[in-house]
Amino acid sequence: MSARINALGIFAAAVLVVLAMSIFTVDQRQHALVFQLGEVKQAISEPGLYFKVPLIQNVRYFEKRIITLDNAEPERFITSEKKNVLVDSYIKWRIVDPKLYYISVQGDESRAKIRLNQTVNGGLREEFGKRTVHDVVSGERDKIMEQMREKADKDSRTIGVQIVDVRLKRVELPSEVSEAVYRRMEAERKRVANELRSEGSAEAEKIRADADRQREVIVAEAYREAQKIRGDGDAKSTAIYAQAFGQNPEFYAFYRSLEAYRGSFKNKADVLVVDPTSDFFKYMKSGGRGNDKGK
Repeated sequence: MSARINALGIFAAAVLVVLAMSIFTVDQRQHALVFQLGEVKQAISEPGLYFKVPLIQNVRYFEKRIITLDNAEPERFITSEKKNVLVDSYIKWRIVDPKLYYISVQGDESRAKIRLNQTVNGGLREEFGKRTVHDVVSGERDKIMEQMREKADKDSRTIGVQIVDVRLKRVELPSEVSEAVYRRMEAERKRVANELRSEGSAEAEKIRADADRQREVIVAEAYREAQKIRGDGDAKSTAIYAQAFGQNPEFYAFYRSLEAYRGSFKNKADVLVVDPTSDFFKYMKSGGRGNDKGK
């Protein structure tokens, strides 16, 4: 009885071992290839629980997620102007056909990266050779990346790989070229600054000359207007004096004489030598009666 129980236990253990060796799972992040004596028998891309023949078949897993190939050092390319540029890029790729991928590169990721890197670098070299520095730096950068992705994806499909994206992170001139470019840019900026400065000086002189001209015109017009007003005032005052003189000539003569006296004797230190019988003292004699000269 115990021997039968032992045999059943051994059989059950053997069944469990065989069952465990026959079952395998595929994660949603993986591809799986089932090999039978070194030959690919089945490619699995859907996640789930699967079975294989133990001891005869084995399973190998491959990454299903997007993989990034980022170059450690920038590559040097030549533009259509025969100028060197340093290009730092990266590639986004993933396995879409695990069986073809295994047949092409034996499932070695490093070999696949070398193949993809050579494909992309060759395409970039060709594209950069058609364009100027301005085009590759800013003008047609997006166009270059899109064309490279399409070309690289077409080639990579032959090894079971899809190119998701080719991105140019940085495109710049080598240091020895950058210094010359910066010096040329600096000279150009100085030239533009000098032109703007000279144009500004010319405009300032023009504005200053126009302002001076307007000032001279305004001063001349003001002087003309002042002279006109002064002439009108003199004419009116003369007319008033003439009218006053016509109404009372004697009073007018007397008033003018007083003004003359005031002006002559304004300062006590003044000395005036005049004949006492002159008309200047006419109103200082006999109460101001000019005709009484004998009194």
